[in-house]
Order: sequence, then structure tokens, then C-alpha cells
Amino acid sequence: DAEVSTRKKTFTEVQTERLDQAERTVLIKCPPKLNEKKLLQYLSSHGNVESHFFFESFGINALIEFSEKSSIASLQDAVGIPNAAEHHVVPFKSRLFTFTLKNPVNRPAEETPLHLSPQCPIPVKNLIQKLCLADSICSQMYMLLNEYQLTEENIKLRFLACSLVRDFARAYFPDSTVKPFGSSVNTFGRLGCDVDMFLDFHDTRKHATKMKKGPFEMEFQMKRLPSERLAVQRILSVIGDCLDNFGPGCVNVQKILNARCPLVKFSHQPTGFQCDLSVSNSIAIRSSELLYIYGCLDSRVRALVFTIRCWARVHGLTNSAPGAWITNFSLTMMVVFFLQKRSPPIIPTLDQLKELADAKDRHIIGGYDCSFVSDLRKIKPTKNTETLDVLLGEFFEYFGNFDFRRNSLNLRKGKEVNKPESSPLYIWNPFEQDLNISKNVNQPQLEKFIATARESAWILQNEDKPQRVINKEPWGLAALLVPFGKSNSSKMNRMKGIGSETIRSLLDSLRLNNANSQQKAVGK
Repeated sequence: DAEVSTRKKTFTEVQTERLDQAERTVLIKCPPKLNEKKLLQYLSSHGNVESHFFFESFGINALIEFSEKSSIASLQDAVGIPNAAEHHVVPFKSRLFTFTLKNPVNRPAEETPLHLSPQCPIPVKNLIQKLCLADSICSQMYMLLNEYQLTEENIKLRFLACSLVRDFARAYFPDSTVKPFGSSVNTFGRLGCDVDMFLDFHDTRKHATKMKKGPFEMEFQMKRLPSERLAVQRILSVIGDCLDNFGPGCVNVQKILNARCPLVKFSHQPTGFQCDLSVSNSIAIRSSELLYIYGCLDSRVRALVFTIRCWARVHGLTNSAPGAWITNFSLTMMVVFFLQKRSPPIIPTLDQLKELADAKDRHIIGGYDCSFVSDLRKIKPTKNTETLDVLLGEFFEYFGNFDFRRNSLNLRKGKEVNKPESSPLYIWNPFEQDLNISKNVNQPQLEKFIATARESAWILQNEDKPQRVINKEPWGLAALLVPFGKSNSSKMNRMKGIGSETIRSLLDSLRLNNANSQQKAVGK
């Protein structure tokens, strides 16, 4: 019930609640052996502890959420400065603390085992063993989702990481906030994924409009720079230096300021995350909200996306390093498009969501229309009742036979449309309609995707589940998560020629052109 109630909230409501939680939260590094009850008793002397959990990142850590923000100030007043005998310390008082026992030798009887909240997904080998115990492919897909999705604890840690960075930013920009975007908030994040965060000055801009009323006008004197890009680079450079020089646990700080979207990359050891910090990227935030809406509308959406992304990772179709591979974002959009194309559709197109938008949902960003409804209650539930096992097989069939040579995927309309240019895979950016989000994908990678999709469709159609269970072999989804071996002769026959898709396409094109030429000659 709690999850359903969370799902009904708008994206903005959820983000606001999470950011508020993070501001009332501290992180404490604990000794390996600890009396949990006594730690909580001590912390309760500073205020009511709303929630807490323990996790591992360079040792044992506790995330403590207080009911009131004032409890943190009370705790900070009572905490000591580290001994500077060996190293001189930077006197920045953050919300990161270290808890030690004064006489650890005398208290072995009081120690109790701590339950550690998992912060990374289980290995695929272990996942396959679990999936084999399920009773259907649908159950397997929901089991995979449950193992890989972000946990409540992990989400709290992500918002805390942003809140700790915000503490530095506010030293320079008191009205600024730091918010997560992308996989951390769009409901499609996998345990272990990076934290994308952005520095937002939206509150500052809102404050500026307040002074426009009345017979006079007063405004702040501010540094003026020739371009917004230069301002972004300067701001990120300073925040990057702050994190590098003064941020406890912030290591490997890299300032990548000349990228198309300038950013600062760093590792945040206290939470265990790799982080990317940029300055307000409004279209990226709208993309996060759009995916949040799709993820909330129907439970099958997330289950199918997580399944396809795990399948792609196992078969080397995606890769964490940049390159010519299909990205997780592109894969997610392919699943969304596929679900828009079902009959009846499982999720609406972006144009349909735009029709439901009211005045407060209207967003024009850089000339692009990014408007769509934010209130989930306004979107009618689908009448489609297809089961996940059917959808999984149909997904592989659909894209295993898709005419990538001619057609592109347009999520605004939910239609296949002619490709505007010759990229092997063309997926229209939902908002910046002149951009292809899969422009990086080359022909060999696309052909590998097609071949693996066809093989997966064949396995699902032809497998003998009872026999595989008797033989203690992976079945259903589990069978698709085992890398396909070259010893499988039937597979080799099915895949013959798939690698030469480009050559076949060229030959078809030549025949077509030749036929057209002959027709024209006859006509003359």
C-alpha cells in the first residue's frame, strides 16, 4: 500500500519529500562491532530518530534520519574535532561523523550482529539460480525487478549525497539546491548505478521576479559574464575545487568543463557512489519525469525494461564504457515505444500526455515543447491485459524483424516513421526532435542486437520447460540470461546471414532501383 501511495504522487512531490528527508539526515561511520541499541539511545538524546539503517562502504556506516532538522545542529554542537596529531584537518563541519567506542575491549558481550542493507545487485549467476525456482516467466521477471531495482535505503543515500554537495554549494549560492536526475529518480535505476545530480538556481530566479512589482525596482549586483556556458564552467570549477580540497570522502575529482554539458565527476566514498555534477539541465529533468510517469502507470513497464536491460548486459549489447553500443537509455526508449505500439496500447504517447497537460504543466525549454501532464490521476489506465511472458517474446519478435534500414522510432507519436538520416539505429529524442538519442550505435552493434533478439524469441517459442526442469537446466528468462554458446548448431543455422544484414539490404535496394529504372524506360 505504501508503494502504491508513493506511485500516485507527482514527480515533483516525491522529489520534494526526498530532499526534505535528506536535509534531516546524517551519516555515521561506525566501528566493525557495535551495540546498535546504545548508538540509537545516544542519538535520541538529540532528537527523535525517524529511521535508520546500516550499510557497507569503506567500513560500516549508519544513515540516521531525524524527525527534526534542529536535531542535527544539536548533534553537531556535541561532536568533537578529530585529533590533528598526524594530519592537519580542514575544519569543515559536515553531516558526516565517526563513532568510536572508548573501551571496545571491555564490551564484547554487548555487541550484536548488524543487518546491512545491500547496496549492489546480486551476481547474474546467483540471479539465474533464484529465477529457476519461480513458477512462471512472469514471476521470473518480477523477481529480477525486485533484485535489481533501487531499494528505499539506496534512494535515501542518493538524495543524501546530493544534500551533502548542496551544503558546499550554499556557501557560495545560498538559494541553490542540488537534485538528482536520471536513473536515481525515474524509477528505472539499478542498484549500483551512478548518481547524476545538478546544481539548480531555479529558486534564485523565482526570488528575482518577486521584486518586479511596485513603483521602483531593486536587484542584486552580480558578476556579468559574456555567456551562460562560461558562467556554468566557472561555477562548476569552484564547486569542484571545494569538493576536492574540503569535502570529506570526495576523491578522484575530475572537472570536465569543455564537454557539451560541462560536469564534475567524483567518487563519494561515504555513500559509495560515483557522482556526476552538472548545472541545471532542464530537458534532462523533463526526461526523468516522463520516464517516472511511464514507470508508475503500469507495473509491466518497469519489469520489461529491467529484464531487457539485464538481458542486453549479459550478451554484451550494452557496456558501461562509452562507445558504439546501445545505451540503457536507448533500450528503455525501445521498450517504451514497443509498449505504445501494443493493441490496445499499454502506455500513451508523449503527444497524448501533452493533450492532458494544463497551464502549470506547460514547459518550453530552448524552443522545444516539453509539456506533458504531471498528475497521474488524469491518465486513463490501459485496457491491455497481455502477460509479461507474452510481451517479452513479442518484444524480441518485433525488434528481431524491425526494418531498421528504413524506419525510425518516434515516441511522441508512437509510430514508425521514415529515417531522416542514415544512422543504423534512429530513435527520436522525445523533446529535442532534431536529435537521435542512438546516434552512437554502429551497424555491427545493431546487427548483434537483432541476432540476439531473434535467438531469444526462438528459445522462448521452442523450449521444453518440463524437460529443462528435470535436467536442472535454466528455463524461461533464466535461459535467456546464459550467454549463447557457439556449440549450439541450431542457433548457428538461424543466425547465418544475420551478420550480413547490410549487404542483403544493399542488394535489395539495388534490385528495387533496377526495377524502377526498367519501369521508367518502358514508360518512355
